[in-house]
Amino acid sequence: MGRPLKFNIFRYNPEDPASVPHMESFHLEETDAMTLYIALNRIREEQDPTLMFDFMCRAGICGSCAMMINGRPDLACHTKTKALPAEINLMPLPVFKLIGDLSVDTGTWFRNMNERVRSYIHTDKVFDPNADEERMSNELADEIYELERCIECGCCVAACGKANMVPNFMGATAFNRVARFMMDPRDQRKTDDYFEIVATDDGIFGCLGLLGCEDVCPKDIPLQDQLGMLRRKMGWASVRHLFDKILPGGDAKKK
Repeated sequence: MGRPLKFNIFRYNPEDPASVPHMESFHLEETDAMTLYIALNRIREEQDPTLMFDFMCRAGICGSCAMMINGRPDLACHTKTKALPAEINLMPLPVFKLIGDLSVDTGTWFRNMNERVRSYIHTDKVFDPNADEERMSNELADEIYELERCIECGCCVAACGKANMVPNFMGATAFNRVARFMMDPRDQRKTDDYFEIVATDDGIFGCLGLLGCEDVCPKDIPLQDQLGMLRRKMGWASVRHLFDKILPGGDAKKK
C-alpha cells in the first residue's frame, strides 16, 4: 500500500464572478514513480474534472507544467512525489497572468520579453538560399546551445524578487537571450546596441543579484555567468557614455 498524500491546491477561476481564491484539498495513494503530473491528472480524472493546470510533453521540455511546489518553482512532470512530504501545497506561478487554478499565461509574457530584447539575428546581409551556411567552431556552437536550452517555463521569473516587485523587469531569461545573441558571430549588433536594450533599472542594472533564478532553473542553465558578463560589459559601456557626455568629441581618450 502506498503512502497517503494530501494535495492542497489553489483554486480560482477569474472568468467566473462567483469564484473566490481558496485552497482545496485532495487525497491520493502514492504509486511507484508517481510525479506531480501523474497525480494532478489522476485528481482531474477521478475527483474533479474542473481542475485547471497545463501540460504537454511530460519530459521537461515544453515548460508548460511549471508551478509553485511547496513554495518553490519547478516542473510538475519531473517532480516525483517521493521527494516531497506527504502534504503538498501547489500554487500558480506568480508574476504571470492567472488563467485559472494552476494555469498561468506565460506565452504573452515571453512574447513581450522577446520583442523587448529583439530576439533574432540582426544582420544587413541579404539572404542567399544558394550560399553555404555560415560556420562557427564546435566550441562556440556548444556555448550558444547551452543558452538555447531555455524552455521558457517561467521558473526563473517566478523566483526573481525584482520581477515579483516590478512588473516591467526583464528577468534572467531576457538576459540569457541577450547573452546568446552577443555570443553569436552572425549578429552584427555592437555593445552600444545592447546597452540601449538592457542597461536600465528594468534591465541588468535593476538585478538584485539574489540568484534565485539559477537556483530553480530546471535545465541548470548558467544564468549567473550571463548576469556577470552583462554587468561587466554594460558597466564599461555606461562609463564610456558618461565620459562622452562630459568630454564630447573624443577628448576623453586624450586625457
